Amino acid sequence: MTPKLHVGHLNLGLSSDPQLASAIAGELRRQQDCIELIASENIVSRLVLEAQGSILTNKTVEGLPYARYYGGAEYADAIEALAIERAKTLFNCRFANVQPHSGSNANAGVFLGLLKLGNAILSMDVAAGGHISHGHPATLAGRDYRIVSYGVSRETERIDLDEVHDLARRERPRMMIAGGSAYPRTIDFAALRAIADDVGAYLLVDMAHFAGLVATGLYPDPLPHAHVVTTTTYKSLRGARGGMVLWNDETLSNRINAGIFPGVQGSVLMHGVAGKAACLGEALRPEFTAYNRAVIDNAQALARALEKTGLRIVTGGTDMGLMLVDLAARRLTGDVAAKALERAGLAVNKNMIPFDARPPQAPSGLRLSSNAGTTRGFSAAEFETIAGWIDRVLKNPNDDASIEEVRRDVAALCEKHPIY
Repeated sequence: MTPKLHVGHLNLGLSSDPQLASAIAGELRRQQDCIELIASENIVSRLVLEAQGSILTNKTVEGLPYARYYGGAEYADAIEALAIERAKTLFNCRFANVQPHSGSNANAGVFLGLLKLGNAILSMDVAAGGHISHGHPATLAGRDYRIVSYGVSRETERIDLDEVHDLARRERPRMMIAGGSAYPRTIDFAALRAIADDVGAYLLVDMAHFAGLVATGLYPDPLPHAHVVTTTTYKSLRGARGGMVLWNDETLSNRINAGIFPGVQGSVLMHGVAGKAACLGEALRPEFTAYNRAVIDNAQALARALEKTGLRIVTGGTDMGLMLVDLAARRLTGDVAAKALERAGLAVNKNMIPFDARPPQAPSGLRLSSNAGTTRGFSAAEFETIAGWIDRVLKNPNDDASIEEVRRDVAALCEKHPIY
């Protein structure tokens, strides 16, 4: 059996800082002994860990590969060029920028490169499943652009294309955004592009939560329809924390690249780019397709099992690795439920559901994901078991003895599917 990774394996210098070493060791144990159900997290390979913790941390570069402002960039250029080529191959696109430090930075760079201050952006409301970087009032985008929000149908909890078209014709946005952080269904990118063309808008697709599915042909491909696509490289891509921008129209290249640097960020995090190159290489392997098929199968198994306990799944199911759970049947708020589940070794996040009457701090739902559990090797059977544990905890969130029993069962399952 492969030995477990210990904190000393992560960084040879940590012995000189016991406080930091202790905290990192605690996080390692938490990941090893608990089940991760948060949609924005996954479990990277040892290759990605090694690349991100490499000597590249010492190297500063600015600008694009082979056109840097600093010298000594021979190997940095080769690594970034490798990440770019792998991204282009994986997503069958002509251009890629792998420098964004995050998905939010990728979006901000595209906004800066393609829009003027004050332009209108039509994006999904955060309360309906959109992402804050698409124009939430607390963000720079919300301050610098005129944000118009679309939601979902009350009947179906899915995007209402007629509503989107009506809003677009009335508000005349310069950019439309599809994709979000809590929308579990497929999106009709062709229909949205037709609306964008009708009003003279760019279509940006943020595929951060389904990029791995797109890469493996298991979710509609936005690239034939979108002017520009952004994504994170963790979540469903199971890799380094960071972002990317992908596109096909060469006339947009200079503006997008300049929007990233010097627009919204400075030097490149080369250790992060190395981690991106590593995970993109892994995503090109056949086993990554099998992994993503299992992600969908497991998410749907979890959703069905939770429905059998009486919990409602928003939209009635999921087409990807994430889902929203309505807690009304348990008369619980998401914050209370998430804390109880964490005590049981199940990491989830509270989340608003469409038309939620409750505030974000104490919303009516939970967001769950099969991404990390599938990486551990869980099958549909394990996710059905997890649904039973969730049901048990939510029925008795103050029963410490019951929660401790679930935690022991969680630890036993994790021991059967070790990481690192």
